[in-house]
Amino acid sequence: MSGSIQERAEDGFDFDVFARACPSRGTLEHVTGRWGGLALSALYEGSLRFNELRRRVDGVSEKMLSQTLQALERDGLVRRDAQPVNPPRVDYELTDLGRKVAERLLALIDCVEGAMDEVLAARARYDETRGAR
Repeated sequence: MSGSIQERAEDGFDFDVFARACPSRGTLEHVTGRWGGLALSALYEGSLRFNELRRRVDGVSEKMLSQTLQALERDGLVRRDAQPVNPPRVDYELTDLGRKVAERLLALIDCVEGAMDEVLAARARYDETRGAR
Protein backbone atom coordinates (compact mmCIF):
# COMPACT_ATOMS: atom_id res chain seq x y z
CA MET A 1 0.00 0.00 0.00
CA SER A 2 1.72 3.15 -1.08
CA GLY A 3 0.88 6.83 -0.98
CA SER A 4 -0.42 9.02 1.74
CA ILE A 5 -3.91 8.77 3.15
CA GLN A 6 -4.82 11.97 1.31
CA GLU A 7 -3.50 10.61 -2.01
CA ARG A 8 -5.50 7.39 -1.55
CA ALA A 9 -8.64 9.40 -0.74
CA GLU A 10 -8.14 11.59 -3.81
CA ASP A 11 -7.67 8.50 -5.99
CA GLY A 12 -10.95 7.09 -4.68
CA PHE A 13 -9.16 4.25 -2.87
CA ASP A 14 -11.56 1.95 -1.06
CA PHE A 15 -10.37 -0.06 1.89
CA ASP A 16 -11.19 -3.75 1.50
CA VAL A 17 -10.74 -6.01 4.52
CA PHE A 18 -10.74 -9.03 2.21
CA ALA A 19 -7.59 -7.79 0.43
CA ARG A 20 -4.44 -9.20 2.02
CA ALA A 21 -2.52 -5.90 2.04
CA CYS A 22 -5.37 -3.68 3.25
CA PRO A 23 -4.60 -2.07 6.62
CA SER A 24 -8.23 -2.45 7.69
CA ARG A 25 -7.58 -6.18 8.14
CA GLY A 26 -5.13 -5.55 10.99
CA THR A 27 -7.55 -3.21 12.73
CA LEU A 28 -10.35 -5.75 12.36
CA GLU A 29 -8.09 -8.36 13.95
CA HIS A 30 -7.37 -6.02 16.87
CA VAL A 31 -11.07 -5.29 17.38
CA THR A 32 -12.38 -8.83 17.00
CA GLY A 33 -9.51 -10.69 18.60
CA ARG A 34 -10.10 -12.51 21.84
CA TRP A 35 -9.03 -9.66 24.11
CA GLY A 36 -9.57 -6.61 21.90
CA GLY A 37 -13.32 -6.96 21.71
CA LEU A 38 -13.61 -7.58 25.44
CA ALA A 39 -11.36 -4.64 26.33
CA LEU A 40 -13.27 -2.25 24.05
CA SER A 41 -16.60 -3.45 25.42
CA ALA A 42 -15.44 -3.10 29.03
CA LEU A 43 -14.15 0.42 28.37
CA TYR A 44 -17.54 1.40 26.97
CA GLU A 45 -18.69 1.49 30.60
CA GLY A 46 -16.16 4.26 31.28
CA SER A 47 -12.52 5.00 31.99
CA LEU A 48 -10.64 2.22 33.78
CA ARG A 49 -7.20 1.80 35.26
CA PHE A 50 -5.11 -1.09 33.93
CA ASN A 51 -5.78 -3.45 36.85
CA GLU A 52 -9.48 -2.58 36.91
CA LEU A 53 -9.67 -3.47 33.24
CA ARG A 54 -7.71 -6.67 33.84
CA ARG A 55 -10.15 -7.72 36.55
CA ARG A 56 -13.12 -6.87 34.31
CA VAL A 57 -11.73 -8.94 31.42
CA ASP A 58 -11.42 -12.14 33.40
CA GLY A 59 -8.64 -14.46 32.23
CA VAL A 60 -6.45 -11.99 30.31
CA SER A 61 -2.78 -11.92 31.30
CA GLU A 62 -1.03 -8.66 32.08
CA LYS A 63 1.18 -9.09 29.01
CA MET A 64 -1.72 -9.78 26.63
CA LEU A 65 -3.79 -6.89 27.97
CA SER A 66 -0.83 -4.55 27.62
CA GLN A 67 -0.23 -5.65 24.01
CA THR A 68 -3.94 -5.41 23.21
CA LEU A 69 -4.23 -1.89 24.63
CA GLN A 70 -1.14 -0.75 22.71
CA ALA A 71 -2.62 -2.06 19.44
CA LEU A 72 -5.99 -0.42 20.14
CA GLU A 73 -4.28 2.85 21.09
CA ARG A 74 -2.22 2.77 17.88
CA ASP A 75 -5.43 2.25 15.87
CA GLY A 76 -6.98 5.30 17.55
CA LEU A 77 -9.63 3.37 19.46
CA VAL A 78 -8.26 3.75 22.99
CA ARG A 79 -6.69 6.73 24.74
CA ARG A 80 -4.03 6.16 27.41
CA ASP A 81 -3.78 8.86 30.07
CA ALA A 82 -0.67 8.61 32.26
CA GLN A 83 -0.88 10.82 35.36
CA PRO A 84 2.46 12.15 36.70
CA VAL A 85 1.76 11.10 40.29
CA ASN A 86 3.39 8.75 42.75
CA PRO A 87 2.54 5.90 42.44
CA PRO A 88 1.99 6.24 38.68
CA ARG A 89 -1.63 6.23 37.52
CA VAL A 90 -2.65 5.22 34.02
CA ASP A 91 -6.24 5.35 32.86
CA TYR A 92 -7.65 3.98 29.62
CA GLU A 93 -10.74 5.26 27.85
CA LEU A 94 -12.35 4.97 24.45
CA THR A 95 -11.92 7.61 21.78
CA ASP A 96 -14.98 8.66 19.78
CA LEU A 97 -14.06 6.07 17.17
CA GLY A 98 -13.56 3.46 19.89
CA ARG A 99 -17.05 4.19 21.27
CA LYS A 100 -18.55 3.73 17.81
CA VAL A 101 -16.81 0.38 17.39
CA ALA A 102 -17.64 -0.74 20.95
CA GLU A 103 -21.35 -0.01 20.41
CA ARG A 104 -21.38 -2.45 17.52
CA LEU A 105 -19.44 -5.04 19.50
CA LEU A 106 -21.90 -4.74 22.38
CA ALA A 107 -24.79 -5.35 19.97
CA LEU A 108 -23.00 -8.51 18.80
CA ILE A 109 -22.37 -9.57 22.41
CA ASP A 110 -26.07 -9.05 23.23
CA CYS A 111 -27.02 -11.13 20.19
CA VAL A 112 -24.68 -13.98 21.15
CA GLU A 113 -25.67 -13.97 24.83
CA GLY A 114 -29.35 -13.88 23.86
CA ALA A 115 -28.92 -16.87 21.58
CA MET A 116 -27.01 -19.10 24.00
CA ASP A 117 -29.94 -21.46 24.63
CA GLU A 118 -30.04 -22.12 20.87
CA VAL A 119 -26.26 -22.42 20.68
CA LEU A 120 -26.09 -24.90 23.56
CA ALA A 121 -28.90 -26.97 22.04
CA ALA A 122 -27.10 -26.98 18.67
CA ARG A 123 -23.87 -28.08 20.34
CA ALA A 124 -25.66 -30.91 22.13
CA ARG A 125 -27.23 -32.09 18.83
CA TYR A 126 -23.88 -31.88 17.06
CA ASP A 127 -22.06 -33.76 19.81
CA GLU A 128 -24.79 -36.40 19.85
CA THR A 129 -24.47 -37.07 16.12
CA ARG A 130 -20.73 -36.56 15.70
CA GLY A 131 -19.44 -37.64 19.08
CA ALA A 132 -18.37 -35.32 21.86
CA ARG A 133 -14.90 -33.85 21.66
